[in-house]
Amino acid sequence: MQTTTHRTALVLGATGGVGGATARALLDKGWKVKALTRRSMPADGPIQWIKGDAMNAADVLAAAAGAQVIVHAVNPPGYRNWETQVLPMIDNTIAAARAVDARIVIFGSVYNYGLDTFPLLREDSPQHPPTRKGEIRVELERRLEAAARDGVRSLNLRCGDFYGPNAGSSWFAQGLVKPGKPLRVMHYPGPRDLGHAWAYLPDVGATTAALLDREDRLDTFSRFHFDGHYITGNALHAAVRRASGKPALPLRTFPWIVVTLASPFSTTMREVRKMRYLWRAPLQLDGKRLHAFLGVVPSTPIDAALHTTLSSLGVLDTSA
Repeated sequence: MQTTTHRTALVLGATGGVGGATARALLDKGWKVKALTRRSMPADGPIQWIKGDAMNAADVLAAAAGAQVIVHAVNPPGYRNWETQVLPMIDNTIAAARAVDARIVIFGSVYNYGLDTFPLLREDSPQHPPTRKGEIRVELERRLEAAARDGVRSLNLRCGDFYGPNAGSSWFAQGLVKPGKPLRVMHYPGPRDLGHAWAYLPDVGATTAALLDREDRLDTFSRFHFDGHYITGNALHAAVRRASGKPALPLRTFPWIVVTLASPFSTTMREVRKMRYLWRAPLQLDGKRLHAFLGVVPSTPIDAALHTTLSSLGVLDTSA
């Protein structure tokens, strides 16, 4: 196992859920972490914030100086502008990684797959996405694979739906509960007896750090599936009841009709509607390869993970 002493990572998307979780995990392992952001951030603190834009190749290249890893955890918000931003941003990251000899880290999406590969997704499962967003993600990974033939190293950790602190525009934070409001009901987007793959952000960050500790054993184009928590809607509901201390919390069907009616007027709602197929069948990631490689994969018990998530979303009653 390699030491991380004097190693530097540049994180693109450090203000988001998976980028932030990975930055914290790397800091815990002794990495120096730099982060590119368009926001004005405080100068103090463990992360070195650099003002810039992932859409600007010069900004990414300058920020990558001295980095051994570039964590590419940036996406256009709210499903907007994927056509014009996703691929240019990965091209900028590939160019910077090639220039400074850094490994790129991305967090693969289940959008790459169609129902023909469900219920169990493996690293070599065929990718036949039924949506344009999925096609873009497939092309993103194709560009990384092409760059690997030219010596640009990458690590793709594919995850299910994120949840956890600062999960942002995730299904859990936006579809199952309402952030900032007392938890009175949980909604679920699919049949309650079907399993679905979930990825707790701190576990994803810790797993990424553990993989990078084994840099000398990683392939040039390295792919792993993070199995996380595979759980049915009914079992997730029961776990949310326990984690929230609300044994009578009701479970209701996600209001897809509202999404359909809003779709003509909202890009986000149109794209959410296209993702409905992901909830119509069991969806599980095969983590055997990851477990064989790491031996022990970070995994927080789901009740503890959900309690932290619900607390961070501000939905738990604090008056009691």
